[in-house]
This record gives sequence, C-alpha cells and structure tokens, in this order.
Amino acid sequence: MEKTELSPEALEELKRHHIRSFVMRRGHISAAQKRALEETLPRYEVPYAPERLDLAALFGREAPTVFEIGCGMGETTAAIAQAHPEINFLGCEVFAAGVGALAKRLDEMQLTNVKIVRHDAVEVLRDMIPEGVLAGVHIYFPDPWRKARHHKRRLVAQPFIGNLCKHIRTGGYLHCATDWENYAEQMYEVLQAEPALKNLYGEGFSPVMGNPLCERPRTKFQARGERLGHGIWDLVYTKN
Repeated sequence: MEKTELSPEALEELKRHHIRSFVMRRGHISAAQKRALEETLPRYEVPYAPERLDLAALFGREAPTVFEIGCGMGETTAAIAQAHPEINFLGCEVFAAGVGALAKRLDEMQLTNVKIVRHDAVEVLRDMIPEGVLAGVHIYFPDPWRKARHHKRRLVAQPFIGNLCKHIRTGGYLHCATDWENYAEQMYEVLQAEPALKNLYGEGFSPVMGNPLCERPRTKFQARGERLGHGIWDLVYTKN
C-alpha cells in the first residue's frame, strides 16, 4: 500500500490541534448579558488573532499582567481586579453569558485594568501571549470532566502545563483551584511533576488564608458548593 505523505500545511495543522477542555452548548443568556455583549464588551474585548500582544500597549501602561483562564460569570475576576488596580488582568472565557456578565461588572465597577479575550485559552496562550511575560496565571474551578472517559479533556494536564510555564516569568506564579477531589489529586500530581514549577509549600495543597498569592474571593459558586459539602482545594506554584 502506497504511503500518503501530509503536506507541510497539514502537518502544521495536526501539530496545532488539541483536545478542547470545553464543549460549546446552547446556554441561557439574560437580556442584560446580551446587551452587555453588544454595547459594553467592545470597550474591553481583545479580538483573537494569531499574533503576539504588546501588553503594555494593550493596557496603556507597564504593569504586571495576570492571565485568567475561564472567568466564568466574572465575579472573581472583577473582585480581584478591583482589589489590585496596580495589576493588569487578561481574562479568557468562551461562553457568551459569562463574557456578558463580566463586561457588565467591569462597566458597573468602572474598572480599567481588565481585558477579555472570547476564545479558547489554549490557543490564546499559544498564539497571542509572548513567552516569559506573565506575572501570574489563575485557573479557578475548571470543568472537572467527572467521567473517567472524559478525563483527557481536563485542562490541568500535560503538555498544556509545560507550555503554560513558558509564558510565566521567573518568580511568577500559577494558582489553581477546584472543588472536585479527583481532579485536585490529578492537578497535584501534574504540577508536582513539572520541573519548571515549585510548590509554594514544598508539598501538599495551599492554605488560602494569610497567603497573598491565594487571595481568591469566596464566590456564590463556592458558597453553594460548601453548603453541599464540597471541599475546596487550592494549589499555588511559583516559576523557577
């Protein structure tokens, strides 16, 4: 049988393909969120494009930049940005309701240190974020993909974490949090094995209270989980 050789373009496309950690579903979006998408988001949105961002030009200043993967409804993103006006925040979210909700919050709180990319964070990191520039990365409550056959979709896994580390500057940090114990265990194994990262506590999970790198506000989502008896696991690592 004759061997079929792929073109350089096809090989590049194959190399760039990745399993998405999310599935786009038709979800509910409120009238206020839809209005924010149309009227407010343009002031905060960074359109996806396969070219490196000039972060200083994007935010209009030189400041540390934190990349947040999966902003959800924006409650945490907006609260942290309000508490740290000296830091720039670049958030990634793919779901319309969340993007609209975050844009609405930013407008109501009159925050100017947050930008939003409505696109797959893996591709944004790969194509838009220069290497060695991020002061920190937040991955809060990513989809745990509970069924074993779906674990391959989990975001906190290799090779993604290794690639992510290339974009964090020396001394920068990675903060992950989950309320799903099995995923917390996987996160710990993956992050402990990554040579570019150092557990802020040497080993084990990270206490949130009293740790400036774990200043993650208690959201309605977390409060609901705690009422249902869910645990919360945080992991904070610094880049060697």
